[in-house]
Amino acid sequence: MFITGEFRRTIDDRFRLMLPPELAQAVADDSGSVILAKERSGCLSLWKPEDWQHRLDSGISLLRQKIDAGRMEQRWGDVQKLGRLLSTRHQTLQLANRSRLLIPEGFRPFLGCDAGKEVIIVGAVICVEIWQPDAWNNVLKEEMPEFGELFKQLTQ
Repeated sequence: MFITGEFRRTIDDRFRLMLPPELAQAVADDSGSVILAKERSGCLSLWKPEDWQHRLDSGISLLRQKIDAGRMEQRWGDVQKLGRLLSTRHQTLQLANRSRLLIPEGFRPFLGCDAGKEVIIVGAVICVEIWQPDAWNNVLKEEMPEFGELFKQLTQ
């Protein structure tokens, strides 16, 4: 299933956000759990827990193989950097009423939106993204001219 759509929502005074039901359903598991991840400045993403775990396990397995083979000896600083970023990048959350998300304290400055402010919720095919509006507009300006060529490359 491709997750698509663009929606404007307002973060309430408790930093809660009502997701469009169809997007919430696309990323929540049967118990209403989702993974919230820091993507890029001004953007958080939501993932179905099993999809996120699969991606994470695959990457960690490959890294572990490289460490075991002695191929990371000169890159311990990078491995530590990855560990720090990985430790603070994501959090498992429970959606309330199947579509209400509480944005945790550690994620609010990264998103760059205060209570009472608007955000843009975007379906990004494999996940749902939550954007600070100026960051979203900048990404659109930067990436939209590449749309035709990107679509062509990915669908050939």
